[in-house]
Amino acid sequence: MNQSCATKTHIAYTLRELHNQISPKFERCTGISQSRLELLHHLYEVEEISQTTLQKEVNIDSAAVTRHLKQLELSGMVARRKNPKDNRVTLVSLTDQGRNEIIAYRKERDQFVSNLLKDFKEEELPVLLDMLKRMQHNADQIEG
Repeated sequence: MNQSCATKTHIAYTLRELHNQISPKFERCTGISQSRLELLHHLYEVEEISQTTLQKEVNIDSAAVTRHLKQLELSGMVARRKNPKDNRVTLVSLTDQGRNEIIAYRKERDQFVSNLLKDFKEEELPVLLDMLKRMQHNADQIEG
């Protein structure tokens, strides 16, 4: 294996390890999983949305979205109801409590991200973001 290939493999391994390290720490710091925060963030942006559309927008499998929404509904953060025009469609919205809590979660998320990127210079951030977006684009192109 040449040096370039070894470095590329090390980058992929480091990204996986970083993800594994960040996810539980994010949840401990913010009090909510990244998946749930993403669901709540999307709901914050709309009045009401179908559960199917929400699932597609956050790109989480439908069973996981249903589980998350049931738990968020039990905690009083979201409301779900059947569409009166089409009983097969479930509509989802944030409750007032959910709207208030998402604001607090966003502050925790912002603090977590600031801590994660604390040693980066301001001019490095757009470069890092560009590199990550290019990797994401390349990953999207891989079949499988």
